[in-house]
Amino acid sequence: MSDSVVITGLGPVTAYGIGIAPLWNAMLEGRSAIGPITVFDPTGLPCRIAATMPDDVLEIRKIVPKSYRKATKVMCRDVELAVAAAAAAVDDAGVVTKAVDPDAEPTIDPDRFGCHIGAGLISADVNELAQALITSRTDSGGLDIGHWGEQGMQNLTPLWLLKYLPNMLACHVTIVHDCRGPSNTITCCEASSGLSIGESLRVIERGDADACLTGGAEYKLNPLTFLRQIFAGRLATAANGADPTTIMRPFDPDSTGTVLGEGGGILVLESGRNAADRSANVYCEVASFAASQSRCADATGLNITPDDESLATAMKQAIDRAGIAPQDIDAVIPFGSGVPNNDAAEARALRTVFGNRAIEIPLVTTIPFAGNCAAGNGAVALAVGAMCLKQQKIPARLNTTAADGLNATAGPASDMALRSVMVSTTSQGGQNAVVVLRAPAA
Repeated sequence: MSDSVVITGLGPVTAYGIGIAPLWNAMLEGRSAIGPITVFDPTGLPCRIAATMPDDVLEIRKIVPKSYRKATKVMCRDVELAVAAAAAAVDDAGVVTKAVDPDAEPTIDPDRFGCHIGAGLISADVNELAQALITSRTDSGGLDIGHWGEQGMQNLTPLWLLKYLPNMLACHVTIVHDCRGPSNTITCCEASSGLSIGESLRVIERGDADACLTGGAEYKLNPLTFLRQIFAGRLATAANGADPTTIMRPFDPDSTGTVLGEGGGILVLESGRNAADRSANVYCEVASFAASQSRCADATGLNITPDDESLATAMKQAIDRAGIAPQDIDAVIPFGSGVPNNDAAEARALRTVFGNRAIEIPLVTTIPFAGNCAAGNGAVALAVGAMCLKQQKIPARLNTTAADGLNATAGPASDMALRSVMVSTTSQGGQNAVVVLRAPAA
């Protein structure tokens, strides 16, 4: 059993760019990345805004080793995000892997290097799918499903399916960095990153790995995926001409929904002993993890409203497992999706756990900045939490003008003494993941 598990590398990939610096600096400055959708034509849709990465930021062929560039042909956007995030995390941690230098001795024994990455429901590229579907069009313009089954789908590229399997995120990352330790993929909507980090924590704690690449990523700006969120009634609406940076309002009674963002993040988790042996930069300790499942009685359409009782239970368990009490939590990074029912349940859970202190504990809300990165959102939140502890700062909050019983209204960044930060994520599927981060010992 290792004495502790620490975070030594941060690799968020968001609409601000690759790495922690552009995200953290924007949050300190109070600068949102949400704007009009440009990756497809959203005309006629009730939501036409998102947080999108600039076209020239993520060039995957420049990120992977030359020997691996052929494989980029079978990488969908979700995979590209994960591979870019892993590269950023490895670089930030000062870890040498096969991808960094194939001739050098790896910093971490590949057999002791694990990987757990959360993924979402990956939709096929619309143009790629349409080119095959059109071959099964009937004379009247409809789809001949029989012809599609017998011949049409043969017009898909031979390796088509390999682009869209959720486990391909971890698959490519482990091959690129030669991670041969325990590996897994978790697909539980927005809770995926938190659950993956929990699994990495357990793997290191029980001595099955010295370090893990862990987190999640998702691209929900594919028109098919975007429509699913509209049909689920989760996306924010805004009048024409409204400033898109002001729409996302966590815990505000006037919120109309969430705003999607592309991205996620990979973190390097390491045993405290291993990090000390190589004199690694330690951001914080992963003090504990807990998870729960919401009851499904309140499921409506494609959305399950979180059950505040089960979420509060996970929060209490995480705090207890960290060996502290609720009064020892100095800040909370909640999901804060802006979906009214979800925010209300999360607010009830926070008030249950913290009582009268709920209105005093500062909440750090990430989605008004980088959008809701879905399966990657928890990793973004954890990277921000690690920076809060490292720099002893609380970043700015945006837009929220009222938050019943919570410290979540808009305000500037501030210095603050922080010992423990709780990161909590609910999800569209009802899963809850809670992680407590702790400032490293001197």
